[in-house]
Amino acid sequence: MLSSRLSTKLIAITGLLLLLTGTVITALGCGSGQAQGTGQQQTLTVSAAISLKDVFTELGRDYQAAHPGVEVKFNFGASGDLEQQIIGGAPVDIFASASSKETDELGQQGRIDKSTLIQPVTNDVVLVVPAASANQATTFTDLAQGRFGKIAIGNPDTVPAGRYARDVLTRSGVWDTVKPRLIYGESVRQVLDYVARDEVDAGIVYATDARTRTADVKVLLTAPAASHKPVVYPMAVVTSSQQASLARQFLAYLGSSEALPVFEKYGFRSP
Repeated sequence: MLSSRLSTKLIAITGLLLLLTGTVITALGCGSGQAQGTGQQQTLTVSAAISLKDVFTELGRDYQAAHPGVEVKFNFGASGDLEQQIIGGAPVDIFASASSKETDELGQQGRIDKSTLIQPVTNDVVLVVPAASANQATTFTDLAQGRFGKIAIGNPDTVPAGRYARDVLTRSGVWDTVKPRLIYGESVRQVLDYVARDEVDAGIVYATDARTRTADVKVLLTAPAASHKPVVYPMAVVTSSQQASLARQFLAYLGSSEALPVFEKYGFRSP
């Protein structure tokens, strides 16, 4: 009787092992099918400067439509904050910054694959005021005048737009004068919000951001190209990516002639 029971248990265990083995084989087969595009979901995580939010949202949607089974998730924020997240081990496949400072630093640490680096578009720096404001300006030196009481810029420590703004104000000779009146935003979109809500008298943002709030802000000036470093958007695969091949494919799309008209639609320019 005992022998019979043991035999029955052994048969049951053997059957269970065979079932589990079959399940593992099926799962591996599905994994192989995923690589061949049989429909299992693949997720790509992109950390991107918040000034890319609108255009990347559309580009991601278009890419997903053309690649069933691929989901593109975005994490938008200030480039410096996103850099620190990657250094801290955040699971990111692609990093798209609003300046080369962050990608240079990550490249020196071996955290991005420099061979994948692209810079598909550029942007302009503009001075904006609330839509109802009567203030006018012919040059950035006018910001030294008292009628521009509060001026918002991005925090230069973490926000590339803030560094470009500091460049413009410094080369215009008014940095020391306006510095006590500066209100720092933690992203270029926060600066835009300050202006749109009439909480400051002026702000310095990207031209593409100003286009998103035309009912709330108006552009007074575009900063001369020589007054700041070129506004570039370096993008690269993060070396810790678990989807490096897919990340390379998405980067190729971002740098393609197919994506450029979408960038231009939102006000970005080819370098």
